[in-house]
Amino acid sequence: MDWREEGVLLAVRRHGESSAIIEVMTEARGRHAGLVRGGGGRRMAPILQPGAQLDVAWRARLEDHLGTMTVEPIRARTGLMGDRLALAGLGAVTGLASFALGERHAYPSLYRETVALLDLMEAGQDWPAQYVGWELHLLGVLGFGLSLDSCAVTGAREELVYVSPRSGRAVSASAGAEWAARLLPLPPFLRQDTVETPITADALRDGLRLTGYFLTHQLARSLGKESLPPARDRLVSAFSRL
Repeated sequence: MDWREEGVLLAVRRHGESSAIIEVMTEARGRHAGLVRGGGGRRMAPILQPGAQLDVAWRARLEDHLGTMTVEPIRARTGLMGDRLALAGLGAVTGLASFALGERHAYPSLYRETVALLDLMEAGQDWPAQYVGWELHLLGVLGFGLSLDSCAVTGAREELVYVSPRSGRAVSASAGAEWAARLLPLPPFLRQDTVETPITADALRDGLRLTGYFLTHQLARSLGKESLPPARDRLVSAFSRL
């Protein structure tokens, strides 16, 4: 059993004296683990960095075995290292993907969006809004998608400013006024009826609060977990300082 594909490195852990077990995310194979011989040594350390784009070859005697991987670097994304916010974003992306994605289940659209997001981060472009969109996409492909295009109460498509924490559906300003304290804010950049405007730090924090609620209360609990990976908390803290 063997395959070869390009992928994003999600996680690395030492195994024995000189090897490492890595997790990669690929378009056709999803989150996949394998043993890299020599992966715990100094020569491989610059290559096996989370977020790196790798050419990965996997081989095993049987399909359900851990198998061994050989890797070649395609792009190290070292440009992220000098940007603390982007580094926190990288940690959140790789941490959440490793935490949430089923092993060996392919999510092609999420893979492509992940690569695009990491490329934005490395290029130093404006990526935080795209990161919130990535979390929404993650929820969607795993069966916890939100419905933000019309009001859950009236069916209206305008003035959508809230999201119901129970249903994950948008609620208009007039329909939700009485229960505003119980609803989650829907930031303007996630609303389809809004003319494009500059995205504020407060709006980004509202976006993270929205996705974080459903990641914690639906996704994490469906996995038997009470909280999200610490890397996401670090990103939220970084956004709080904006």
